[in-house]
Amino acid sequence: MRNYRSGRGPFPERPYYKSEEIEDLCAQELRKLELYPSRPEPVRIERFVEKRFGITVEYGDIEEGILGFTRFGPKGVEGIVVAKALADEEGKVAERRINTTLAHEAGHGLLHTHLFVLQEAAVSMFGADFDARSPKIICRDVLTPERRLIVYDGRWWEYQANQAIGALLMPRTLVEHCITSLLTPSGSFGLPVLRPEKVTAAVRLLADTFNVNGAVAKIRIQQLFPENDGAQLTL
Repeated sequence: MRNYRSGRGPFPERPYYKSEEIEDLCAQELRKLELYPSRPEPVRIERFVEKRFGITVEYGDIEEGILGFTRFGPKGVEGIVVAKALADEEGKVAERRINTTLAHEAGHGLLHTHLFVLQEAAVSMFGADFDARSPKIICRDVLTPERRLIVYDGRWWEYQANQAIGALLMPRTLVEHCITSLLTPSGSFGLPVLRPEKVTAAVRLLADTFNVNGAVAKIRIQQLFPENDGAQLTL
């Protein structure tokens, strides 16, 4: 991880993480807490949040359009709040949106806590996505199943937290194991490749196995098997 000068946010510098750094960090954190599944299955993300940050997830009545937020204090994450409206919806779709939101907030906790511990955010430059009165990152409704999860619009903190969603909910090695029957060895090294005609089946299998919405599974496939790389598993 490196730090670069930032023109956005309340901090003069922003951390830059390579994709593999986020992958490795999330996997290590899951293993530390013995929450890295031994086989492809849903990650107990709420349990992870509670054990990793020493808090109890709160479900509160918050402003419409806000899925949740992470509250920081001098010692790190002090609370993670998820919109009660999500829990009230019930059903598989709502449950999966909660999982996604929790993974996103956990991403903030893993990747951004040091920013709040090392420097008090006296002036808010996050705009509507940051509350300087009670330091927190507010996550608005950008994670709906109908919309892409990874869209870079300059809010680097949101982009980074989104990167952690797949790494936490669908660890790389478990994804490959889950869809191994859909992969084809390719090249002199026999690297696993996901052919375009198998993508839909892979998305469906990941969604059902890891209890995530289809959009989340699709983004994970795009992360690990970029189309412009011939749908080959990234290393």
